[in-house]
Amino acid sequence: MAAKFMVDPAGFHGAATQTLNERGSARGSSSLRRRATTFLAVLATTAATFSGSVFAQAEASAPATPAPAAAPDASAPVRHHALSLIGEPKFGPDFKHFDWVNPDAPKGGVVRMTVEGTFDSFNPFSVQGVPAAGSGSIYDTLMTGSPDEESTEYGLVAEWVSYPPDISWAKFGLRPEARFHDGKPITPEDVIFSLEALKKSHPMYNRYYKNVVKAEKTGDHEVTFTFDITGNRELPQILGQLTVLPRHYWEAVGKNGEPRDITKSTLEIPLGSGPYKIKEFSPGSRIVLERVKDYWAKDLPVRVGQFNFDEMQFQYFRDRTAAFEDFKSGRADMWRERMASAWSTQFSFDAIKQGWVKKEALPTKGVAMMQAFAFNTRRDIFKDPRVRQAFNYAFDFEDLNRSVLFGQYTRVGSFFDNSELAAKGLPEGRELEILKEFEKDLPPEVFTTEWKNPSFATRDDLRKNLSEAMRLFKEAGWEVRQEEVEDPDCGTFCKLTRAVGLGSTKTQAVLRNAKGEPFKVEFLLSDDAFQKHVAHYISNLSKIGVQATIRVVDPAQYQRRERSFDFDIVVDSFPQSNSPGNEQRDYWGTGAADQEGSRNTIGIKSPVIDAIIEKLVVAKDRDEVIATTKALDRVLLWGHYVVPQWYNPFEWIATWDVFGRPEKLPSLTSAFSQVWWVDAAKEQALAGRRK
Repeated sequence: MAAKFMVDPAGFHGAATQTLNERGSARGSSSLRRRATTFLAVLATTAATFSGSVFAQAEASAPATPAPAAAPDASAPVRHHALSLIGEPKFGPDFKHFDWVNPDAPKGGVVRMTVEGTFDSFNPFSVQGVPAAGSGSIYDTLMTGSPDEESTEYGLVAEWVSYPPDISWAKFGLRPEARFHDGKPITPEDVIFSLEALKKSHPMYNRYYKNVVKAEKTGDHEVTFTFDITGNRELPQILGQLTVLPRHYWEAVGKNGEPRDITKSTLEIPLGSGPYKIKEFSPGSRIVLERVKDYWAKDLPVRVGQFNFDEMQFQYFRDRTAAFEDFKSGRADMWRERMASAWSTQFSFDAIKQGWVKKEALPTKGVAMMQAFAFNTRRDIFKDPRVRQAFNYAFDFEDLNRSVLFGQYTRVGSFFDNSELAAKGLPEGRELEILKEFEKDLPPEVFTTEWKNPSFATRDDLRKNLSEAMRLFKEAGWEVRQEEVEDPDCGTFCKLTRAVGLGSTKTQAVLRNAKGEPFKVEFLLSDDAFQKHVAHYISNLSKIGVQATIRVVDPAQYQRRERSFDFDIVVDSFPQSNSPGNEQRDYWGTGAADQEGSRNTIGIKSPVIDAIIEKLVVAKDRDEVIATTKALDRVLLWGHYVVPQWYNPFEWIATWDVFGRPEKLPSLTSAFSQVWWVDAAKEQALAGRRK
């Protein structure tokens, strides 16, 4: 279920912890890129469960090959108030509020935040456009995640959900009191429309809801979804993540006199049902959200103590420097830092010294996100896995961490690092059984060698690793040659001495193939702050003959190029949860490889990976999920599709001292805009001190 994507399209419910560290392409809270917009943020890295987990209800033997499911049984199974893919939910049907909120948190106040980049749409569901910050906060979903429980959801628009033991369908009972902001009730027709509209709006939804073949109204407040497969424990839960759209709004004519179109970008303020609505905006530069005072769900246990700011203001900036100055001056109230160098050196300004600004490293749990240099394997130069592996032997993380990252990071070594899902040691047990099915199509190292990043602990390691990189390049048909190059520092006298044989010419290593073509590659970035990290990497690549360059483009151009796969290497991130499933199709599946806007940035087309993903989707229990995910992780690692970077188990946050927050924060995120509040007494005291 990966860092589940469907809850908060471009929202800011404190869910931006799954964003790039050191601002590789900065797709998080401070710079909305495609990963944080199309994939709908990370609030749903969590969820919550209820009476009986999906695992407990799944049949012991799910078919390996999808088969059409039977029609819904008239005898309804147990109605659950929550769903979980890991154990049991923490809170029962009669809970009053979550234990990570202050149920008496005061409402009011204004919070001002900065965002890098720009926006041109309020539609976060379309392939087109760059959605505005916080635009996901205007919508509600059938169920809602808990940022303190992974892979768990509690009923929101839906009061309950039921499904049979074989999970061939799922029925949701809607709350009669659920309303859109215009007062109209949320109906089964709206839910059915939402599924159909979202599938139409973005190819990702088609893949995500691939196995949902029918949605029908089965009661005044009931919707039943039928699946073409049995045993997929995720399907009820990912349907719970379905954003509910107002059918009457989207089927009407817009202010421009034309029919509204969910597949297109728009700056017409949309109708929602969530805790906030858009109050005002300036295209591309500013958006203001206001709390819905009569929000229909404000007194539900899943919403008590949350969404406390009366107003959230987002000011856009083209670069980090200007945005940070805005925060330092007090024109913005909070700041999330992604750069270790900045965290270590730039937080000694006067407001910090005076105690007016608080700087905190808040620990977060969960699967460590794979952040990496990602190859575009659609390019001929990256089709050979030996070439991709050679790049990893040139990446000296240890020196980069010491010299640039201030020793703040740990190198990531798995697509599911820091969890029981990561492939460690050699495969054994059920994981080995799964891999043996594909042995003839896998490299032998999958079975004989533990995958590890190269170590650069000593200078001798650097020499050995670069030598290994050159060996791999040679096997792949690329050889290093020493070639003369023009020396810009060689003046007239220098040239004369060389002409009579008294001087030596300047040479450099050049990697060429049998055709004599040089190995040239471009690193595409959306933020110049990451140039020093890439430059450090390039210094080693140049030693083995790779001619690498850096290109920094504006966010809009970056999005267009990444979305259309017009790049050699980008810095990408692949957030995961402890319950991976359907979303893996979009990350690594062949069907997504050439689909513009998909998450398969790398362009992976592997029948083995496709087959393992399908096994994961229908895994019958937790043990099977773990074994299958380990197999997937191991195959991905030995495919050398990325050069892994690093992760940080903390959320670095700085705030002006005007906020209150619960004694206990959720474990997966700071949940700033979800559970914090403006403390009027602190606000008044700070204003007095700053006079």
